[in-house]
Amino acid sequence: MAVDSRMDLLSERALLMRASLQKSQTITDNVVSILGSFDSRLSALETAMRPTQIRTHAIRKAHENIDRTLKAAEVILSQFDLLRQAETKVLKGPHEDLESYLDAIAQLRKIIRYFMSNKSFKSSDGVLNHANSLLAKAQSKLEEEFKQLLASYSKAVEPDRLFDGLPNSLRPSSDGDGGGKPHGGHHNDDAETAAYTLPILIPLRVLPLLHDLAQQMVQAGHQQQLLQIYRETRSFVLEESLRKLGVEKLSKEDVQRMQWEVLEAKIGNWIHFMRIAVKLLFAGERQVCDQIFRGFDSLSDQCFAEVTVSSVSMLLSFGDAIARSKRSPEKLFVLLDMYEIMRELHTEIETIFKGKACLEIRDSATGLTKRLAQTAQETFGDFEEAVEKDATKTAVLDGTVHPLTSYVINYVKFLFDYQTTLKQLFLEFGNGDDSNSQLASVTMRIMQALQNNLDGKSKQYKDPALTHLFLMNNIHYMVRSVRRSEAKDLLGDDWVQRHRRIVQQHANQYKRVAWTKILQCSSAQGLTSSGGGSLEGGNSSGVSRGLLKERFKMFNMQFDELHQRQSQWTVPDTELRESLRLAVAEVLLPAYRSFLKRFGPLVESGKNPQKYIKYTAEDLERLLGELFEGKSMNEPRR
Repeated sequence: MAVDSRMDLLSERALLMRASLQKSQTITDNVVSILGSFDSRLSALETAMRPTQIRTHAIRKAHENIDRTLKAAEVILSQFDLLRQAETKVLKGPHEDLESYLDAIAQLRKIIRYFMSNKSFKSSDGVLNHANSLLAKAQSKLEEEFKQLLASYSKAVEPDRLFDGLPNSLRPSSDGDGGGKPHGGHHNDDAETAAYTLPILIPLRVLPLLHDLAQQMVQAGHQQQLLQIYRETRSFVLEESLRKLGVEKLSKEDVQRMQWEVLEAKIGNWIHFMRIAVKLLFAGERQVCDQIFRGFDSLSDQCFAEVTVSSVSMLLSFGDAIARSKRSPEKLFVLLDMYEIMRELHTEIETIFKGKACLEIRDSATGLTKRLAQTAQETFGDFEEAVEKDATKTAVLDGTVHPLTSYVINYVKFLFDYQTTLKQLFLEFGNGDDSNSQLASVTMRIMQALQNNLDGKSKQYKDPALTHLFLMNNIHYMVRSVRRSEAKDLLGDDWVQRHRRIVQQHANQYKRVAWTKILQCSSAQGLTSSGGGSLEGGNSSGVSRGLLKERFKMFNMQFDELHQRQSQWTVPDTELRESLRLAVAEVLLPAYRSFLKRFGPLVESGKNPQKYIKYTAEDLERLLGELFEGKSMNEPRR
């Protein structure tokens, strides 16, 4: 019973749910129908409003386009206004107001860029053509302005202005000597550190203007025109400045034809000119170039190289002609002077002529330095050989110091003024030995070569006494000169002492050869009586009066001859001359006094004693004091 009740209850509920679902479906169908009606009405409304929306959007777009067009027109009109302003300035030219002119050019470039990017404007081609034409005209006027401005302030520098920039020690002397020029750096140890004042080649106020003009030309792509203008203007001014200074363009042939005295003076000038050119003219030009082309380093280097190349060549060609000319001993010192100045200027040349564009100029300067060093080294080597082989016929009739000796000694002494330079040469061309020992070795070889040559020249004398006097004089001159110079430290005391002994040996040989024979005349040996007895002890009773007279006559004759000849000989050194006279007197006078004391009375007791006893000891002493004075030399006795 209970089961049936529950079943009925469930059936009832199912019927209620079905009825509810049917009612919900009906409501849904009604809502769908209503919504469909709304959609239809909205679609119709939208269709009705669409024309109005389209007209409103078109009006809004038209207003926007009008605004944009008006704004573009304003910009274009402003560009036209700017173009007219720029044109007015360009037509006036840059001379009166360069800054305003440059602003006009900058404005033209902006206008051209604007119209290039707005090609849609139907007149843009015409405007562009006009603007470009104006810009070209402006650039042309700029080039002309740069050329005129540079030319008007580019004047050759007068020598006096250059001299004013030199240190006091290097300025020309007040006596009008155009040189004021030291013969090389060794005479001016402070030459490298002395203060130099660069000349003002172009006024400082003009340089910024030239820089602005140059910058505009570079920006316009006119570098070549700029380079040509600068080169043609400044290179001429530099060359003219050097010509006013005295620089000449000389070839190797010109150099070869010159007399040595003329050439030597020109070399001295050249050394001075090199200093002025590098330290003042080229350094000043580099400064000007760097300021005008500031910001364009490679262009600055190229301009400087092209401006200076001709002037540098004019200077270096002379040095090269000297370095390549025929070698001779007297050229060594000027070669060393030239080598010194090139070494002194080396650092500045490397600094001033910097950059790839100046490489050839730097190489030319370095090449000349090396050629001068090589030629100097070869000339130095030639000198030793020339000394040994010197065959000059210059006769030194009085036995004095030969010109070759004084020349070589002065040459060697002068070399010591160049010790630093010579040592540098030895380092460059030597075999690795110490430069001091190399210099000492070369000096000793030169001295030995001189001695060898003097030995040969001494054989020209027929009188052996004069041969020894000649060698004594010359070697003494060598020793004395070395002792008084820096060569003493280099050659050493051993060399000095050895050669002093050689001098003494020749002095002794001279005495022996010249005076031995006359000493025999004042000797008692050989004096015998008519009976053949000989003189013994102090007894003169057995002396042959006839032999005694002959002995006195022989003495007188030999002394007269010796006095006449040897008073014509020369010993130029006062101390050596007195020493040699004293040495002769110490040998001759005691012997003569003794002879005269012992045998004089025998002759004086006979007839005409004055015929035989011509001299007293005092007479001889006085006459010996006249020896070696070089009086009235006659033709050489051969």
